[in-house]
Amino acid sequence: MTVKLAITGKGGSGKTTIVKAFMHIFEQMYPEKSILLFDNDLTSELAHSFGLDIRNTIYGIRSGKHEYKTGIPEDMSKQEFIEWAMEDIIVSINDNVDIIESWFVGSKDCRCPITKLINDAVDKLINRYDFVIFDCEFDLKYLNQLVDIDIDSTIIVANPTEESAHLAKRIKEFSSKHAAGNQLGVVVNKVDNSKMSMLSELLRKYDLDILGVIPYDENLEKNPITKESKIVEDSIKSFYSRLNLPQ
Repeated sequence: MTVKLAITGKGGSGKTTIVKAFMHIFEQMYPEKSILLFDNDLTSELAHSFGLDIRNTIYGIRSGKHEYKTGIPEDMSKQEFIEWAMEDIIVSINDNVDIIESWFVGSKDCRCPITKLINDAVDKLINRYDFVIFDCEFDLKYLNQLVDIDIDSTIIVANPTEESAHLAKRIKEFSSKHAAGNQLGVVVNKVDNSKMSMLSELLRKYDLDILGVIPYDENLEKNPITKESKIVEDSIKSFYSRLNLPQ
């Protein structure tokens, strides 16, 4: 059964760094398992952190603008064609990790046949992997417009500021109906000692379910491209047992 983890939050909160930290943790804990990184964020920052400039996206399939690596096979049904096209846009990170970009998604209200075909193809693709980590665009609503699936654990990434805490509360409200009763909580990122008292006040004010706290890593400012941090990774390991993920 596929384990599905969604990382949501405002741009600049540290989502990409946290996605990559979870990827490394899953690789360490389950070295033989397959992982799909599903970039649902319009900035494509996750792919860029691997040095990739991915132009072939799920939106490209939907819009008919995708340029296929190989000739299109004959005698395919529409569903088979969409599934074949989806395979064509997957990019391999290493032997066990792949990445796929969604970019723009169609409206949930769209009744055109392609919407259901893509939903079914994405669902089938997801279920081929042991772990799928979604880098989401703000909240779960945008992801749900693409594919309607249960998420085992949804993490809202927030920073220790009034604005970020307020946004986290809004994201929680927007995402709750798409979390299907599963875990939905906040991880506060970029926390330094001087902000701990402020953090406690924000938590009480906004009644947020805090899954974990990650300290500020100044090295990320010096090396912002790869979005990797041992401090972030070790911090996640310290509260990993609280998450609705394989232990």
